[in-house]
Amino acid sequence: MSAEGRCLCSAVTFVAEDVGAELHVCHCSICRRWAGGPTFSAEAEKVMFNGEENIERYSSSAWAERGFCKRCGSSLFYRLKETNQYILNMGSFDDQRLFRIASEIYVDDKPAGYDFAGVHPRLTGEEFLASLQEK
Repeated sequence: MSAEGRCLCSAVTFVAEDVGAELHVCHCSICRRWAGGPTFSAEAEKVMFNGEENIERYSSSAWAERGFCKRCGSSLFYRLKETNQYILNMGSFDDQRLFRIASEIYVDDKPAGYDFAGVHPRLTGEEFLASLQEK
């Protein structure tokens, strides 16, 4: 599907193509520190940004960076550097009705204070990293 989105102050807007409706919830300590809680993200094949000058990119690891609005601080995306794959935060999409939780990762890092309902895969950090090697 194609989807549009923006940051809180609208200094950054985007159009994303081939967006998956499956949300992947990450409970790792880096995502929780970055977003204030678990991240809910959807993969997109192509993203075109308007207001790119307002995007700050933070290299959070050797293989990925995180993008946020310089003006309002909204978390926008996680990008895999090698493949240029964008994983967009659900909260940045204008219409969030089509998204559904498909998996949770780093459940071994998840704080005890919350749980998400539904039947879907729940992988530890080790299981998730092993699944990437299988691809």
